[in-house]
Amino acid sequence: MVMSGLIPQHFIDDLLERVDIVDVIDSRVKLKKSGKNYSACCPFHDEKTPSFTVSPDKQFYYCFGCGASGNAIGFVIDYERLSFPEAVESLARLCGLDVPREAGERPAEDSERKKLYQLLARADQYYRLQLRRHTNRAEPVNYLKQRGLSGEIARDFAIGYAPPGWDNLLRELGGEAQAKRLLVTGGMLVERPEDNKCYDRFRHRIMFPIHDTRGRVIGFGGRVLGNDKPKYLNSPETPVFHKGRELYGLYQARQAYRQLPRLLVVEGYMDVVALAQFGIRYGVATLGTACGEEHLTRAFKCTTEVVFCFDGDSAGRSAARRALESALPTMEDGRQVKFLFLPEGEDPDTLVRQVGAEKFTRLIENAVPLEEFLFDAVAEGLDTQSMEGRARLSKLAAPLLDRLPKGVFRELMFNSLAGRTGLNTDTLLELVEPGADIAEQLQRGIGTPPPAPEGRQHSPADSAAGDKAAGSASMQGPLRRPARQRGERRLQLPAQKLASALLLQHPQLAREVGEPAVYLEADDEDLQLFGELTQLLLQRPNYTISRILGYWRATYGAAATEELARLAANQMLVSAAQLRHFDPKKEFNDSLARIAQQLESKHQQLLLEKVKTSAFNNLSSDDKRRMQELLTRRSKQAK
Repeated sequence: MVMSGLIPQHFIDDLLERVDIVDVIDSRVKLKKSGKNYSACCPFHDEKTPSFTVSPDKQFYYCFGCGASGNAIGFVIDYERLSFPEAVESLARLCGLDVPREAGERPAEDSERKKLYQLLARADQYYRLQLRRHTNRAEPVNYLKQRGLSGEIARDFAIGYAPPGWDNLLRELGGEAQAKRLLVTGGMLVERPEDNKCYDRFRHRIMFPIHDTRGRVIGFGGRVLGNDKPKYLNSPETPVFHKGRELYGLYQARQAYRQLPRLLVVEGYMDVVALAQFGIRYGVATLGTACGEEHLTRAFKCTTEVVFCFDGDSAGRSAARRALESALPTMEDGRQVKFLFLPEGEDPDTLVRQVGAEKFTRLIENAVPLEEFLFDAVAEGLDTQSMEGRARLSKLAAPLLDRLPKGVFRELMFNSLAGRTGLNTDTLLELVEPGADIAEQLQRGIGTPPPAPEGRQHSPADSAAGDKAAGSASMQGPLRRPARQRGERRLQLPAQKLASALLLQHPQLAREVGEPAVYLEADDEDLQLFGELTQLLLQRPNYTISRILGYWRATYGAAATEELARLAANQMLVSAAQLRHFDPKKEFNDSLARIAQQLESKHQQLLLEKVKTSAFNNLSSDDKRRMQELLTRRSKQAK
């Protein structure tokens, strides 16, 4: 099967592995947690009651009202009215990737990224096991108890232990050359090229696994137990771990709430875990870096309020100013940023144990709003009662406010500055010039030159990409679809369709099929589809539904992909009560048995037709044998 198009299939696969469909959709349509999935009013038809469902596990969306369905690429195509290659370009820019345009595919094998995720998950299991079973386990267990952590919270955050020694993980997981190489790539081993040796990066440390928004382990943070330096050690940058984007504890926070009330940005892993033990489960921490714009962009996809928590000393104030600077470009209308300053010498871990969760929550709720902190920080050291002081305040604050996105909040902030200085907003806007007083802002730690605006990168439609354009740039708004009758129930599919639907939701079932040729050669289109699906999954067993749909759209186009997505969505309609008694493997094998009966019955009918037309002598020896068995059975049944 040859991919029709100039974007390699392996790139599409990797792109779908990198993006999270919840983030992609939530940035365009506000989602709400609904059980293990997310829901919203469908953007593709008019409705008042949400029928649009997004599954983070399957990386798949479906609307029970109009039938819209697909993966992240399909959503962008329909929502933005883009062609397939344009949608791939859009998502690739989001990930900071360049789309390759050469034709061709990689060998059909598990991608290194998939194997890396699997190896990191095994490392996570290994560290957790060491905390329970290692001969030296008393030391880390006692440390965690001294810090006041319960066994339950250690379990919830999958805390583990890297024992002393240079090659514990290497010997456990790095026995094969490929695994050893991937452990180096994933930052778990440190390579010494001068003597061609490797050693464990994490040794004699409490281990905190770092998860992405889909719950996959992407890296680790280690807190030293002895006197080694550094006190905290994080995984380095890897193909799956980027410190500038990830927040420790974000995955657990999203699991704890249907709708996150806020995110509290703290400094350390122990702060996040301790707060969670006291019921404050919306704490997150950056990973050895200052909280940047990308961190906040990710945070605001989950909530509308972010509270920064800092020490009240000068270092804490300086860190708060840097956080303020990062927050400005993300302050769209409806979002809120606050700053909580703790008493000197305290951190969230120690303070919440002293005052309790209720009082600590009140401190969070009464934190300083961004607008108040910004004007106080800029006015520090200025006599705002004097004309000179107000002039300096205007020239320092106006360029910062100009970094706010257009909207009501920006207008209110300029109006507030006008009230503080006595200048009108038009005059203040005239002060906004590239580089205006940037040197002084830098010296005061509250401003850096804003990045030059980037023009929209336009990718022309690729007519050879296996999909016609879903729309054009002149067509505004998401694709509209007719609504269907509400209260739709799960369809009772015929065996061949049900087998495909189950295969889409449970790709590992392809191993139950065996040779797909019998289905590919059938004269039934549904069986041919089932055969193609089976063949694809036997060749690429790592494919999930999202990647199957990505492959299908690139290969067969939008219409065929929508039909496939509708089949997959059928299994989303299985109720929670049904799921308790639902065995996908048994249901799948039952479908295969029914298909086999249908094929056998059809073959027998053909044999009988050949006998009637005196074509018996033209049958193969195998068909003659089966014909004799059939006639014998019928003779016995007649008696």
